[in-house]
Amino acid sequence: MPLASIPSPPEGVWYLGPVPLRAYALCIMLGVVVAVWLGERRWRARGGAPGTIIDLAVWAVPFGLVGGRLYHVISDWQLYFGPDAPNEPIEALFIWNGGLGIWGAVALGGVGVWIACRRRGISLSAVADTIAPGIVIAQAIGRWGNYFNQELFGGPTDLPWALEIEPGRPGTIPGEATYHPAFLYESIWDLGLGLALIWIGSRFALRHGRLFALYVAGYTVGRFWIEGLRVDPANEILGMRLNQWTSIVLFIGAVAYFWLTRNKSTEESLGVVPDPGDDVDPAHTADQADADAENTATGSGKDDDAPHTAAAAAPDPAHDGDQADEESAGERAEVASAGVSPDPAHDDDQADEESAGERAEVASAGVSPDPAHDDDQADEESAGERAEVASTGVSPDPAHDDDQADKSDKAPVGAESEAGKK
Repeated sequence: MPLASIPSPPEGVWYLGPVPLRAYALCIMLGVVVAVWLGERRWRARGGAPGTIIDLAVWAVPFGLVGGRLYHVISDWQLYFGPDAPNEPIEALFIWNGGLGIWGAVALGGVGVWIACRRRGISLSAVADTIAPGIVIAQAIGRWGNYFNQELFGGPTDLPWALEIEPGRPGTIPGEATYHPAFLYESIWDLGLGLALIWIGSRFALRHGRLFALYVAGYTVGRFWIEGLRVDPANEILGMRLNQWTSIVLFIGAVAYFWLTRNKSTEESLGVVPDPGDDVDPAHTADQADADAENTATGSGKDDDAPHTAAAAAPDPAHDGDQADEESAGERAEVASAGVSPDPAHDDDQADEESAGERAEVASAGVSPDPAHDDDQADEESAGERAEVASTGVSPDPAHDDDQADKSDKAPVGAESEAGKK
C-alpha cells in the first residue's frame, strides 16, 4: 500500500432536478470559456477588433466537438462496433461519457475557424498564433473531466500521488488499486506549455503560424511519453499505441513548418474595418443631400436676423433635384429685390426666378433685359447694368445684332404710343 494516494471522486454526475450536470462536460465548457477569454485578450493586444475570437468560437466549438468525437470513434472503433465491444453502437454518440480525440478536435475545429476567417477577411495563421496558448490551457482544464470519469490513468504505482481507481474499470489490473494519474501529468504539461507559449509570444515576434507550430510540437512531445504510461485498451502499430505514432508525425510536421516559414514576413490581415463615421465621403450624393437639407433647415430656423447670409449660395447647385429643395425664403426675396438669379444657368429654374420687379422694369423702360442671350449672358449681367438700361434706354451690349433689332422694334412702338397719348 502507498503511503498516500489521490482518491477518485465517487461520482461524476449531479442532478439539478431532472437535469444531469456531468463533470466531464463542465470541464470541457470551462476550458472553452478560458480559451476564448484568453484568445480575445491576446487578439485585442495584437490590434484586432474586439469580439472577433468570440465570433470565431461560434464556428470552432461545434466543429471541434464533432471532430474530437469522430477521431475517438474511428481510432477506437472496436469499443463500439467490434464483436466483443463493451459499448453499444449508439453509445458512439454519447459524448458525455468521455472520448474526445484532441487531434480530431483541433483539425475539424480548425476547419470551422478557417470558414469564419474567410467570411471576415482575417488571416488564419494570425488567429492560430493568437489562440494557441488558450487551446492548450483549455486541454489542461478539460483533462480533469477524465479524473471524474476515472479514466486516462497509467500503470500501477505506489507513488505518493498515485490515483485510486475502482476495481473493474477498463484497464485496471486485478489486485492493484492505485495507478499513475496520467490525466494529471498531461494537465500539468499542458498548463506549463501554455504559459511558455505566452512568454515566447511576448518575447519573440513569431508570426504566420509559427507559435501554433510550437504548440503542436510541444504538446506532441508530452503526449508521446504520457501515452506510453496508459494501460487502457488502444490500437497498436509495431508495439506502440496509435496516438504515439500520431504524435511523431505531427511533431515532424510542426518542426518542418516552423523552419520553412522562418523568413516569411508578409502582412497578416486582422480584418479590422474602419468606423464609417470617422471618414465622411462627400461623393455620395444621397448622404450629401440629407446633410445639406438638415443644415439648411437648421440654419434658416436659428438665424432669423440674416436670411441672406444663410441663403447666399446652395451647397450643391449641380444637382437639379436638390436645388429646388435648398432655395430658402430669403434667397427668393433677394431675387425679387435685386433682379438677379443666384443660379441662372438652370433653364427650369430661370423662369421661376424672374421677379415682379424685373418685369415692371422691362415694361417701363421698353427694353428687354437680354432675351436673345442664353444662360451664360444672363449670369454676366449685374444689377448695375440693369439700372443703366432702365435710365438711359441703351443696351450694354449693342454688338449683338439680335438684341439691336429687338430694341429698334420696341423703341418706335413706345414712341408711337406716347404720340397717340398726346
